[in-house]
Amino acid sequence: MATAREVRLRIRSVNNIAQVTRALQTISASRVRKAQEAVMRTRPYASKAWQILQHLSYVPEGEHLHPLLAARPTVGRVLVVLITSDRGLAGAYNSNVIRFTLEQFRANQYPVSYIAVGRKGRDVLHRLGKDIRAEFTGLPADPEFADISSIGVIAIDEFRSHAVDQVHLVYTDFVNLLRQQPTTKQLLPLEIGSAGARVQAFEDLPGSPPGSYIYEPAQEALIDHIMVRFTQLQLYQAVLESLASEHAARMVAMQNATENALELSTELKLQYNKARQLAITSDMLDIAGGAEALAQGR
Repeated sequence: MATAREVRLRIRSVNNIAQVTRALQTISASRVRKAQEAVMRTRPYASKAWQILQHLSYVPEGEHLHPLLAARPTVGRVLVVLITSDRGLAGAYNSNVIRFTLEQFRANQYPVSYIAVGRKGRDVLHRLGKDIRAEFTGLPADPEFADISSIGVIAIDEFRSHAVDQVHLVYTDFVNLLRQQPTTKQLLPLEIGSAGARVQAFEDLPGSPPGSYIYEPAQEALIDHIMVRFTQLQLYQAVLESLASEHAARMVAMQNATENALELSTELKLQYNKARQLAITSDMLDIAGGAEALAQGR
């Protein structure tokens, strides 16, 4: 049985761990709120860009207006943008999205290459020997649109150069603090009929006029700009959703760790009291035995 001193040292270590996990829980709770607010700030722009893009694509022969809208007759190669985190201590957040990605594209008959966003996903893909076209690690804690746009540039260039025939995006969708859902959607070619999966559009106010636009400059130049920006915006929103999911998962994991540490500390305190009482009882028995021996010696 451990001595009272050893148990006291363990109690101190467990209490220190509980303080760290409680601090991480508090930080993650704050960052979840910030990430969700950032997602909400992008939605008005995304909704209006999607509305204009739909209007442009439905003009005569609009589906041939931009190469990012044209589906390839055959799919020979697929590019997957996988979003994970750089840090651990987030429960099953990273393992869930990585497992989901591998299961989704395991049955494909065509080659799959990856753009890894986040150190955890990159490390797993490297260990599995996957084809990684690009990797992005060390993103800021509060990323701006410019921090993410280069990911979209690479994905668009790969698609335009016919190096890949489809681009898919895999990330973790933030449902609530207790549920984060790995999600995949086709990024390129853009499917115009999938408005519900692209943005959470705002409902038109009663009596508002229907969308009608006069374009300046020409539609070709405008749709080229909007297509690129909207593709980058989808990536940006996915990164923000993943950040919110990561912080929510870390908050729950740290809360569970704190509760477990406090429970263990309580058990150790009981063990410490038993060890201390045992030591006191042993000392008292030694004293009583010594006194009895002295009495018999007289």
